[in-house]
Amino acid sequence: MRRTLVAILIALIPVVAVDILLPQSGRYFAWYGVPGFFALFGLIGCVTIVFISKWLGHYWLQRKDDYYDNNGVDE
Repeated sequence: MRRTLVAILIALIPVVAVDILLPQSGRYFAWYGVPGFFALFGLIGCVTIVFISKWLGHYWLQRKDDYYDNNGVDE
């Protein structure tokens, strides 16, 4: 987990560097001027989607191991 996080943060460094070095025009909102905002926003969005998907899969999709064994009959 830690290695993955470090690899993701290292991969974001060039994105932020390009964002700082390239001239930007037409800034309509304040966050357009923050270097690396959209890289961080995308990272947070992806991590949020992964955690929500894992939560949904655990509490909504998974069933007990004997789900199909009892055929709906309570013993």
